[in-house]
Amino acid sequence: MSESCNSRHFSWLMKSCFPNPNHKSLIITPQHLNPTLTLSSLPDDLLLECLSRVPSSSLPSLSLVCRRWFYLILSPSFILLRRQLRLSHPSLFAFSPSLSGVFSATLSFPSPRPAATWDLSLCLPINTASLHSLPRLVSIGPRIYIIGRNSMLRYNAWTHHVTAKSPMLFPRKKFAAAVVSNKIYVAGGGGSRGASAVEEYDPETDTWRVVAYSQRMRYGCIGAAVDGVFYVIGGLKIGGASGNGAGGIEAHVYASSMDLYDVEARVWLRSRAVPGGGCVVAACAVAGYVYVLTSHVVELSFWRFDARRKCGGGGGGDDSSEGFGEWCKMKSPPMPTQIRLDGTVRFCCVGVGDNKVILVQVVGCIDDLLRRSGRSQRGFKDGLVLVYDSGGGEWSRGPDLPEVIRRAACVSVEC
Repeated sequence: MSESCNSRHFSWLMKSCFPNPNHKSLIITPQHLNPTLTLSSLPDDLLLECLSRVPSSSLPSLSLVCRRWFYLILSPSFILLRRQLRLSHPSLFAFSPSLSGVFSATLSFPSPRPAATWDLSLCLPINTASLHSLPRLVSIGPRIYIIGRNSMLRYNAWTHHVTAKSPMLFPRKKFAAAVVSNKIYVAGGGGSRGASAVEEYDPETDTWRVVAYSQRMRYGCIGAAVDGVFYVIGGLKIGGASGNGAGGIEAHVYASSMDLYDVEARVWLRSRAVPGGGCVVAACAVAGYVYVLTSHVVELSFWRFDARRKCGGGGGGDDSSEGFGEWCKMKSPPMPTQIRLDGTVRFCCVGVGDNKVILVQVVGCIDDLLRRSGRSQRGFKDGLVLVYDSGGGEWSRGPDLPEVIRRAACVSVEC
């Protein structure tokens, strides 16, 4: 091979790259066309490159072309390409069952402002009684799984299709749920003797199976997942006696702690307690951290737990990687001071994108709490939405939930 390029080599290169368009060998006739060459004949990687550039409004139509396109659009590779092309944006999805049907509302990100509005729709014009007791919502790409006590539905945010799926093996309510490696895990809750079982759901086979048993029986717990660990956070002790001092102390330990289950190693890691001993009100995971909102006697605290096990070389059941397990107190949400939350007010915490924590008041009204305590401060009506930017460390107020969305369950989904 020549070490340098001379005029002869350059001439050859130019002719190769820029051939004469009038040359007879380049004239295409109908005989040269391959009638079998179609878009569907492309390999999956090239077809994904083409499909990923389609506008979001056309995705429902694409999914109906054929079975192959349907599964490609739902694949993790397609979702990753959409993110890289900045065509996919996280949205906050709120779900609220009612006697007239199941309402849903969507708020698009990344820049919600008080002037922004929710997109409201009636996705299920039927009465699903088993979903009325605050179901748990998890998402895998555009697919939202609505998990009730003894039923489960899958809602596709792109195609707007609703499909019934297999229910959990053990009926339960107020349980923890999260997604690890495109599989759903549930734990805790009450309503059956099997509530101590940790169940795993495989969307590919539509089957549930028991993979472990909980160390603590928690009722009203919250689920989150980071780096292959399923977090079961807060809640009350099931089956504990509350008539003595020891029972009350143990119940408080449950309410201010979280259990960690390593999905890959199939082992429980050391439980962690929230600093300050506050009762967990809401929690979620964002970009390697678990954010926890706790309620003390007369104040709210907002904490961040470092859950990044893989960053420091940890994993495989070893939770000793650098930074893992550290707590950091963050700026509290902008609510009235000296306020004590009771069972009439509930919040839902959702991680959206890589730097947003959305706090949604799904039940009750803070104004009512202030009124009962004799305080005149107002402005915190039903459906309060607060947005925390983990990058800037500041809170802002988002648009309130629509009036028809009450007792809602929320989740982040790609749209």
